[in-house]
Amino acid sequence: MSKQPIAKKADPSTTGHSWDGIQEFDNPMPRWWLWTFYLTIIWGIGYTIAYPAWPLITGATPGVLEQSTRADVQAEIDRFASANAPIEAKLTAANLADIKNDPELADFAMKSGKAVFQTFCAQCHGAGGGGGKGYPALVDNDWLWGGTMEDVHTTILHGIRNTTDPEARYSQMPAFGTDGLLDKTQIGDVVQYVLQLSKQPHDAAEATAGAQVFAENCVSCHGEAGTGDRAQGAPNLTDAIWLYGGDEAALTETVTKARFGVMPAWNGRLTEAQIRSAAFYVHGLGGGE
Repeated sequence: MSKQPIAKKADPSTTGHSWDGIQEFDNPMPRWWLWTFYLTIIWGIGYTIAYPAWPLITGATPGVLEQSTRADVQAEIDRFASANAPIEAKLTAANLADIKNDPELADFAMKSGKAVFQTFCAQCHGAGGGGGKGYPALVDNDWLWGGTMEDVHTTILHGIRNTTDPEARYSQMPAFGTDGLLDKTQIGDVVQYVLQLSKQPHDAAEATAGAQVFAENCVSCHGEAGTGDRAQGAPNLTDAIWLYGGDEAALTETVTKARFGVMPAWNGRLTEAQIRSAAFYVHGLGGGE
């Protein structure tokens, strides 16, 4: 008795498309997948009804639950502000030099100042205050405008060479080359003299000639010995700390084109308590005087 042939399962219908003779079967999606898809649509519609979702011209739909994560965050901010208000008032009223004598106040100022510094200052001065090219280090005793607590506070409060605060610390070095005040030979000579002042390798003959150029053009700001003048923000040229670099190429560019770093005034962005905290923290980084 011969076996009956097993009938082959018929192929499903196709989509009707053909690519180089290859057709695509029109298989239905699994039911579990379709029901999951439908449920996500229902859930999405329910979410947009219950919570803020659809953007409008001046806001968004509030949702029937009127839930707002932004309002929750603001409530937390207000709660902490209310809790810190008494000690912030105490910090604002205290003499800057006396903050360190009050352990509770000093601890608050240090922690608050660190938070302010990491949020607003670290982008330029570095996370640890080490600075970078064009951005002063705050961990040494080389201060362009003074390193006392009061000096640091004033610098943060008003900024440097900005156009928004009339009390900003201000100084400007002439662009001796760009403005035609010195020729290339004179610039080369005075650069060699500055290299000599900072005890770096230099050309002795050119440095001798540069001493005269320095006396006629640079002494009024940097002093006869080149040790600078903090009242004018003129840097000390006799040490190894350089804001824009102290090698021959960097010094030549500085003398030729001058430098003009700007720091914003923070008195319109931070509270007085925050500025005092930042000053206390910066002063405590190791370079405060």
